[in-house]
Amino acid sequence: MFEHVKRIATLAWPVLIGQLAIIAFGVLDTAMVGRYSALDLASLGLGNSIYISVYMALSGILIALMPIAGHLFGAGRSNEIGNEVRQAFWLAAGLSVIGVAVLAWPAPLLRLADAPPELAGRTTAYLQILAIGVPAGLVFRVFNSLSTAISKPRMVMTLQVIDLAIKVPLNTWFIFGGWGIPALGGPGSALATTLINFGSAAIGLFLIARHRDYRALAVFERFCWPQWRHQLALLKLGLPMGLSYLIEVTSYTFMAIFITHFGTRVLAGHQIAANLGAVLYMTPLAIGIATSTLVSQTLGARDPVQARALGLHGILMAGGMAVVLTSLVLALRHQIIAAYTPDSLVAAAALPLVTIVAFYHLFDAIQCSTGFALRGYKITTIPTIIYAVALWGVGLGGGYVLGFNVPGTLPELFTGARGFWFANMASLVIAATSLLIYWLRISNPSHRYAMGHPSIHAE
Repeated sequence: MFEHVKRIATLAWPVLIGQLAIIAFGVLDTAMVGRYSALDLASLGLGNSIYISVYMALSGILIALMPIAGHLFGAGRSNEIGNEVRQAFWLAAGLSVIGVAVLAWPAPLLRLADAPPELAGRTTAYLQILAIGVPAGLVFRVFNSLSTAISKPRMVMTLQVIDLAIKVPLNTWFIFGGWGIPALGGPGSALATTLINFGSAAIGLFLIARHRDYRALAVFERFCWPQWRHQLALLKLGLPMGLSYLIEVTSYTFMAIFITHFGTRVLAGHQIAANLGAVLYMTPLAIGIATSTLVSQTLGARDPVQARALGLHGILMAGGMAVVLTSLVLALRHQIIAAYTPDSLVAAAALPLVTIVAFYHLFDAIQCSTGFALRGYKITTIPTIIYAVALWGVGLGGGYVLGFNVPGTLPELFTGARGFWFANMASLVIAATSLLIYWLRISNPSHRYAMGHPSIHAE
């Protein structure tokens, strides 16, 4: 077990640092745009919720390259990975058309949000700049997935940390103006992100072409057009992945919209809990990605017994870390909330929610790590159905019933924002239990998926 934990940790820590750098992007934008104007901060919040929903859904599809390339890498068939990467780039080009179209003309989505004209105008400007960077962002996602699949996550981490360092001066320049550039406010942060996306994509392509760890894959040694069999395989795996990301993002977006009805202080308390939950999630996410990589490589090497052991140890590792983090949050919750806000009323609203988040993280860690272990087996459809039923049905539907006390007889403890978080925790209990049971069946060495048969792409 120790050897497996060591291998998982070696891959997980660079992923964790990279993911924390990505979260820091959002924190920087919020803090710096908030100093510019309240209108721009509101447009950032609305625009970012739309952008994240679109980008995560599209980039999630491209993560399909990770288990496909991982199986080939583990099987010693690295010479076939280059073609899979070329096909992923073609798919990224097609998805870019969708992403650019949705973000460049966001009026239907803004009407759905009932945004007033001034807010809609600033949000449109913000999204149109981000739209330009979508192709670059998706190209970098291909590089990210490839690097993880061949156990080179430090390359991605290094670029993400450098991007974060560059983000600070670019944000300052474009948001507040200077050196011939007018103050752009919220759209300035979008311009900084877009330029960084193109820089990262260019470096990623250069590394694939010239770095010794990628050059052997021969990605750019020849040109090829889209091959529909490979495109179908990517989509068969990737579409459920993209949908699962969309389900997760929209469940939290709608949760925030509903909680708005309880007042600004309650909403502020919810935002503290949600942000803390997102930070905690980065640890099981990193462990899950590392576990998925090693499971797919081991299945490619036709060793289902080791694949099952790696998956189990990854899930146990994520659960163990969750127990530690939950204990820390419970012990330090007052100090954590104080670091977010000096407002005593907001702190009072946040305290019960942060307490719920501490326990909710235990189940979040199990569902996340188990879901990624299943991706190592090229299993994506059934988990997505589980997420839809749990997060949308139980989480949002149950949250609405509890939060707004639809029966009219619920105790106060389970109503309001707490009702939404209790329902969300219940949805994760269901998702974690269902995914774990399903993984135990799929990972059985006698099961056809455990053999990693190359003709099997998804269930």
